[in-house]
Amino acid sequence: MIDAGPAVALFTVASGGIGCALVPAFEAAGWRVVSIDLQHMAREVLLVLDIGACTDPDDADHKHVVAALRQATGGRLQALVANAAHQVVRPCDSLTSTDWRTTLAVNLLSPFWLAMAFKHELAANRGLILAISSIHERLTKPGRVAYATSKAALSGMVRAMAVELGREVRCNAICPAAVATPMLMAGFAGRPDAVNALERYQPVGRLGRPEEVAQAALFACSDEAGFLNGACLDVSGGVGARLHDPV
Repeated sequence: MIDAGPAVALFTVASGGIGCALVPAFEAAGWRVVSIDLQHMAREVLLVLDIGACTDPDDADHKHVVAALRQATGGRLQALVANAAHQVVRPCDSLTSTDWRTTLAVNLLSPFWLAMAFKHELAANRGLILAISSIHERLTKPGRVAYATSKAALSGMVRAMAVELGREVRCNAICPAAVATPMLMAGFAGRPDAVNALERYQPVGRLGRPEEVAQAALFACSDEAGFLNGACLDVSGGVGARLHDPV
C-alpha cells in the first residue's frame, strides 16, 4: 500500500438516507471520503453529476470523471462503495425502455465500469469493492421488476467478480431490507398504522436504521473482514427468512 496518508473511500452518492450514515461512519473510523453525487453537500463532493451517465468507458464524460477521481484519490483508494440506486415502482406492462436503461445504468453498469477503472489502484492498496445491493436481489414485491432485476444482477456480478479478482481486490455486497430512511418514511406520510404494521412484520420488531447498514459496510471494508469475499450480507432483521402465508 502507498503510505502517504489516510485510506480513501469513494462513494457513488452519499446524500441519500443510507449514504448520510455511511459517510460519517467512515470518517469517524479514519477514512477520507470522496463522493460522486447529484448535489453538493457539506462534506467533500468531488463531482456533481448523474452517475447513470457514466456507463461507457469510451465516453468523454466517463473519462473526465475517472481522471478527476484518480487525481482526488491520490493513489490511496482502498474502498469503492457503490451506493447509488435508481428505483422505478411500476407494473411490468407500464415499464418503458427508459426505465430499464436508467435502472441498469445506475444500479449495475456504472459500478462495474468504475470498478474496472480503479481495479489497479484498489489492488495496489489491498482494497475492495462494496456494493449496496438490496433484499430485492432475491425477494421482491409487485411493481419492482426492473429494480429487483438490477439488484439480482448486481449481487451476481459481485459474486462473479470476487472469483475473478479476489486475489487482488475483494468484492462484497450488503443487502438491506426495510431501513427507516427519509425516503421510505415519506412514503408512509399520514399512515402511522401502516408503519406500525411493517414494523410488526419484522422478526426483530422494528425497521432497520441507516447507521446499522453503515456499521456493516464499515466492517466489510475493514482488515478484520479480510476473508470476506463474494459475500452478500443479509441486513434484513430476519425478514428474509420469514415465510408469509395469506392465512
